Amino acid sequence: MKYIVCSLIGYFIGTINPSFLIAKKQGVDIRKEGSGNAGASNALIILGKLTGVICALLDISKACLALFLTQTLFPGTKYAFAITGTACIVGHIYPFYMKFKGGKGLACLGGIILYYNWRVFLIMLAIEIIIALATDYICFVPLTASVAFPIVYVLGEKNIWGGMILFIATTVMIIKHIENLKRIRSGTEMRLSYLWHPDSEVERIKNNLEEDTTDENSPTTEKTSK
Repeated sequence: MKYIVCSLIGYFIGTINPSFLIAKKQGVDIRKEGSGNAGASNALIILGKLTGVICALLDISKACLALFLTQTLFPGTKYAFAITGTACIVGHIYPFYMKFKGGKGLACLGGIILYYNWRVFLIMLAIEIIIALATDYICFVPLTASVAFPIVYVLGEKNIWGGMILFIATTVMIIKHIENLKRIRSGTEMRLSYLWHPDSEVERIKNNLEEDTTDENSPTTEKTSK
């Protein structure tokens, strides 16, 4: 029963989506704009940098709130942290009232790591910033962080099953980022440098999309051999 309550608290708090709600108040369905992702990264692009940062902070805070509630209700419960954290990410990605089309879980994962240990959060944040700058793609941050944290958790807590539960969130996040990886391959994924050079980045993506359209519409020639 404790774990069911942890799952429900984590999921329903996770479904609170500030990016979707703020955009809706402004008359915008964020799921139909930009990347189509109802998360802080798309809010930054569509609604502006300040709004994007606010949405990220709210997503971090909701994960901390969910964990605080279950840790307070069930102190010392072995899998409460892992179950609540995983359910919160699942709720953020698959909110029932948004037809299960939410965000991708990065800021929510950040809140879980922050609640777990602020030192681990700062170390992982520094590493992920380096990864983002080196690759110029933000999507590598959630992919690497979601894989790394369960391992860190297992090593720190000696709780293998708790780590396995967290790997459920890892799997969900990887699935949600498959489209990003496809866009990277085709050259149509927004780079991190958009923050500094938005015009040139938009132009680059536009050109790549046009090239893809041209390639799809170009006739193929068949070679015959005697």
